[in-house]
Amino acid sequence: MNLVKGKLLISLLLLPCFFYAETIHVGATYKFKTIKSAIAQSKINDTVLIHKGYYKEGTILIEKPLTIIGQNYPTLDGLHKIEILSVKSDNVTITGLKLINSGKSDIYDLAAIRVYKNKNIKISGNILENNFFGIFLSKSDHCTITNNQLSSTEQKQNDSGNGIHLLYCNNIFIENNHITGHRDGIYFEFVTESLIQKNISEGNIRYGLHFMFSSNDVYQENTFRNNGAGVAVMFSYKVKMIKNHYEHNWGSSSYGLLLKEIRDGEITGNTFEKNTIGLSMEGTTRITISNNNFLHNGWGIKICGGCDQGIVTKNNLIGNTFDVSSSGSTLSNNFTGNYWDKYLGYDLNKDGLGDTPFFPVTLSSLIMEQVPTSLLYLHSFVLDLIDQSEKLLPQLIPQNIVDKKPTLKKF
Repeated sequence: MNLVKGKLLISLLLLPCFFYAETIHVGATYKFKTIKSAIAQSKINDTVLIHKGYYKEGTILIEKPLTIIGQNYPTLDGLHKIEILSVKSDNVTITGLKLINSGKSDIYDLAAIRVYKNKNIKISGNILENNFFGIFLSKSDHCTITNNQLSSTEQKQNDSGNGIHLLYCNNIFIENNHITGHRDGIYFEFVTESLIQKNISEGNIRYGLHFMFSSNDVYQENTFRNNGAGVAVMFSYKVKMIKNHYEHNWGSSSYGLLLKEIRDGEITGNTFEKNTIGLSMEGTTRITISNNNFLHNGWGIKICGGCDQGIVTKNNLIGNTFDVSSSGSTLSNNFTGNYWDKYLGYDLNKDGLGDTPFFPVTLSSLIMEQVPTSLLYLHSFVLDLIDQSEKLLPQLIPQNIVDKKPTLKKF
């Protein structure tokens, strides 16, 4: 009986926490004219409702659990001088705001929204324009970033920060954002157990997505289009890359996806279409590449030095100028059961697999690696003649890159 009374007493004591949460209105016709004054007077778990208007209040500091809601996208202007929203509390929600013109600095990573060492932060449905960094999370966990629009008009890397930037974070969920015009659309550094899905990252100066020193993450069903150098996953492990689209990343140093010094990764169900290089690999170990489409790229797959124990299976390679290119010291990688539109073999036993192996690295692609200026002769009779010479001197091409069981049907 005493236990029941004790629980009842605790419940009664907690009632004010639920009953007294209020909505505080901010706007020209309300008691609170500024966002700062409303936050100062708010209590834990209150809602600050910001009505449509133009606010230039300097850096707005949030140091208690609050819900910040914009009605009809009120504009918060950083005047190119300051960080606009600084979040230094757990359990904060920010939605429906338009944040523009954060400050820029060579020393500080000023952002439209910066989260410092917090958890359970929700940033959703905001418009961010012409900020140095858009959304910046550091040493934070269990946060969500969804349905935001981030854009910038800067033209140089040094003048632009990243759209969504995570540093030393874990358990972050990033979904349905549209990012354009930043240095990197999305940037991960020392980030674990996080999911990036259904975002569009296009027209960024450098990478649509950039991983550094991160592990046990998944990015899936995203579109990376027309970025300066594509997507890069570097110095990371156990990253799953599933059902993404890498499109129209053109340039002398561009690719759909670059893998550098990563291990135990999975690349499944992706489409690499019309990139200078679809997939570029260097220093990779135990990477599985399966059920992907490599369509109309300059190079479908480029394997540089130090790639070992990779599995390349059940992929479609169609319309690429070069399906596979190899340079440097190429170690053991298993190609098996892929569809190659350049395969001219036969299938006498009708099992759907070619009766002769396919060597995807051509002599002309090797020459392109060694003598880049030979690209001038691309699609010329000279290169066609060189490729035909492989039949007479097959030892001129790498014998360790071979699909022993090419399929004759597309997947």
